[in-house]
Order: sequence, then structure tokens, then C-alpha cells
Amino acid sequence: MATKLIIVEGLPGSGKSTTAQIVYDICKEKGITTELYSEGNYNHPADFDGVAYFNSDDFNILRQFNLTSRDVLNRIKIKFYNGYLIPYRKAIEEQQISFEEKLFNIITKNDIYELPIEIHTELIISRWKDFVNKYINEDKVVIFECCFIQNPITVSMVRNNSPKEVTMNYINSLTEIIMPLEPVLIYLEQGDIKVSFNTIVCERTKEWFEEFKDYYTRQGYGLSNNLKGLDGVIQVLEARKSLETQVYDSLKLIKYKIDNSSFNFNLLKERISSIMVDVLPSIRARKKDCKSYPNTIKTH
Repeated sequence: MATKLIIVEGLPGSGKSTTAQIVYDICKEKGITTELYSEGNYNHPADFDGVAYFNSDDFNILRQFNLTSRDVLNRIKIKFYNGYLIPYRKAIEEQQISFEEKLFNIITKNDIYELPIEIHTELIISRWKDFVNKYINEDKVVIFECCFIQNPITVSMVRNNSPKEVTMNYINSLTEIIMPLEPVLIYLEQGDIKVSFNTIVCERTKEWFEEFKDYYTRQGYGLSNNLKGLDGVIQVLEARKSLETQVYDSLKLIKYKIDNSSFNFNLLKERISSIMVDVLPSIRARKKDCKSYPNTIKTH
């Protein structure tokens, strides 16, 4: 059985999006059927973006909001777990649906990434199980960015300041689920978090940074440690890096760590090409001599 899932992870500014695209391009060049799901894709098969969840009882209450809302909700709802998903972002952007402000506020409060961590985890685990069951017999490679390590740590540590064991158990549960797909993890490292994050801040809007700062410092780990401003964000990211390192080291799957501090695109592509030759049988078969590459690869 061949690898069917490649996961790209790393801190903000580490080069995840670039790496995921390189992996995708290499697969396509080799004639491999490939799907790439980047961060924020509302059609993600194993994650949620802009999706709310209501159990059956709460959904029935929500439908009583008014007749117009009832029609809209019935049209966009998706049966899932013990209730219904409301993909509100997709409804707005793709179906051009407008929600009344009061209804929209109710829906977004039940965004899956705003729910209590216990129910959030149950929903995410259920989603991953559905994904594996669907793709186990598919003849394709799927590439995910961020959702395997980043999102669980963001919810458990950054948002809730949960004990390390909660995060480890969460990610270990996901690991067990995806093993039938023979997953490969590519983890991007940055030597200086402050430098890499400041690069992002310069590239993004002020509004983006303010939202990011509030999320990282006004709840969970940041709030508990009285962290504020840009320096506070950097301190949270440092703590997140430490936890992600522990998670990476504990994972029992095929994994590669790349130090991308230099942001050398050509060197990064060369290292990823080496990894792809190593882990994809369909690529290996075309190589008479397959070199062995270390699991820690530096690009500088």
C-alpha cells in the first residue's frame, strides 16, 4: 500500500503554504492524482472552516428563529454526528446567502473552533474518521496543510491553556485514525520565531495582526501568563514551538523535519524532492538508485 496522505506543518511563517504547493507540483509532475487542501479551505474533507455545529435539539430551537431563517437553515444544513453542520462561510461566499445579524451571531458562536474542547475534539475526530473511510480506497495522494498539529494545539493550548497531556492525547488519536493511509509528515522549522513572524506581520494587514494578537494573548495560554502585544504573541509562539517539538518527537509515523530558516526556495524544493523520492513508491519505481535521506534536513 502506498502513502495516501502528506501533512505539512510548522509555525506561522515557516513556509507551510510554499512547501505544500511544492509537494503538490511534484506529485502532478510525476502523474500522481493529487488533491491539495490549504489552510482555510472550506471544502476541507478532514477539517472545518467557517462551519458551526448544533446538536439536534439546539438545531430545532434555532430553526424557530423565524420562517425565513428556517428555510435557509434547512437548505444548507448537513447531518453530522449527533446533529447538524451549518457551513455558514460557504453559504455566504458560494451561495450568496445573507444571514440576519442576530442569527449570524448565534451561528458563529457555535463555530466548531469556538465550542468547548470536549465536543470540538469529538467532532474533529469524527471528521477525520469519515475522511479516512472515504479515501482509503481512493487512488490518489491528499496533501493537508496545518490541520494535524497546528489546529489541535491552537485549540488546546493557545485557546484553552489545556495541560500538555490533553494536546498529546488529541493528536495521538488523530494519528491512530490516519495510519491506514500511511501518512507522511513534513515539518518546517524556523530558527528565529521573532524574525519569521515579523515577516508575516509586514506582509499582512493591520487588521489581521490585531485579530491574531487578540487570539493569542487575550485567552488561554496568553491570558493565563499575562502576555500582551507583539512580544506576548512571540512568547506564545515560543511555547507552542516547544510543545510542537515534543509532539513531533513522539509521533510514530514517517516524518521529516526541514529547517527553512534561510527561505531558500530552490534548496527547499531540492530537499522536498528528495523526500518525495524516498516515500512515494510510484516515484521510487522510476528511480534505479534510491538514496537514503536523513529524517532531519536543513536548508542552510
